[in-house]
Amino acid sequence: MWPWGLIAFRRVGHRLLAAKKDVDARDGRAPDVERPARCRYSKSMSPKSALKAKSEPGQSETVSRPIALLAWYDRHRRRLPWRAAPGETSDPYRVWLSEIMLQQTTVKAVGPYFEKFVARWPEVTALGNASQDDVLRMWAGLGYYSRARNLHACAVAVTRQHGGVFPDTEEGLRALPGIGPYTAAAIAAIAFDRHTMPVDGNIERVVSRLFAVEEELPQAKPLIQQLAATLLANSRAGDSAQALMDLGASICTPKKPACSLCPLNEDCKARTLGTQETFPRKAPKKGGALRRGAAFVVTRGDELLVRSRPEKGLLGGMTEVPGSNWLAGQEDATARQQAPDLKGLSRWQRKVGVVNHVFTHFPLELVVYTAKAQPRTRAPAGMRWVPIATLADEALPNVMRKVIAHALNLPSGPSS
Repeated sequence: MWPWGLIAFRRVGHRLLAAKKDVDARDGRAPDVERPARCRYSKSMSPKSALKAKSEPGQSETVSRPIALLAWYDRHRRRLPWRAAPGETSDPYRVWLSEIMLQQTTVKAVGPYFEKFVARWPEVTALGNASQDDVLRMWAGLGYYSRARNLHACAVAVTRQHGGVFPDTEEGLRALPGIGPYTAAAIAAIAFDRHTMPVDGNIERVVSRLFAVEEELPQAKPLIQQLAATLLANSRAGDSAQALMDLGASICTPKKPACSLCPLNEDCKARTLGTQETFPRKAPKKGGALRRGAAFVVTRGDELLVRSRPEKGLLGGMTEVPGSNWLAGQEDATARQQAPDLKGLSRWQRKVGVVNHVFTHFPLELVVYTAKAQPRTRAPAGMRWVPIATLADEALPNVMRKVIAHALNLPSGPSS
């Protein structure tokens, strides 16, 4: 009976060979089939080159990750007031406006301001024809006021130089006021589907964890940018970028990321190592020295004495009450000597406590003084009287809202 055994053995062998050919064929058709990883670095490489080579994705990963990311995005995309609905074309004006507002500001804080802006100025030409003062008033409370000035300047440039139409390339966008490399890439990808990947803080965090980028920020930015580009799908560049943004905002959060829900979790190197929350690596921040000063709140009946800050510099063009310089180590007596000079002014009264505010590069502590002026007292040069009841219409930065609230015993600063 041995011939039958030989025949059976040969049949099994043929089936195994056929199965191998079938797997090889599927492997050829589907590049996202997992294959043994090849070593992409050697001992002769520099440490930085080796780090980059270790981080670089293989061919199968390059293909499968963008597909998985978009599939996740199609199911879980956030609904945002500036984001086009599925199947709709993005409005470059709304994309640009939101990107400027979102710089160093949260989505939650930006939402109401965005709605107010588009209600008053529904298109870029309307904003370009508005006055800068109106734009600053509408922006008041959102912070980083140079963005508001650049926003207006950009709207003017698009209106007057481009006929109200935004350029559709990164190069053209970067030539506009207030638009840097990231913002240009974001608008180009989201509004015009250009094949480019903007890298914001959310994307930076996702990519640094996915590839376990050991290099510290900001030095790691070029490498992270290069790695982020591998997550771009062949089409739908804007959706690829927004998918990564949403992933960082909702799943790959700074603390306690929900890795089990992440569409890229099987490939995430930081998750494999159990070190997710240690990425991205950051060099220690150097905190700015505390600056001190005085604010002088003068009332004339129901009016308040204010002035506008210089156009250039911190809080440029914004409204403030008179005050001293903000200097590190400044003594109260020195700051007090910089009070405005008005005839017939009552004696200055120092308010109990101080007003604290933190800017990007330094914390600030202000002592607040109050005084009352006679009914017909003229405002000093460069200053003006405004009704307290209309302070909401003034371009007051948050620090000044705190000062006024403290001086006038208001429960909170004037609303924007």
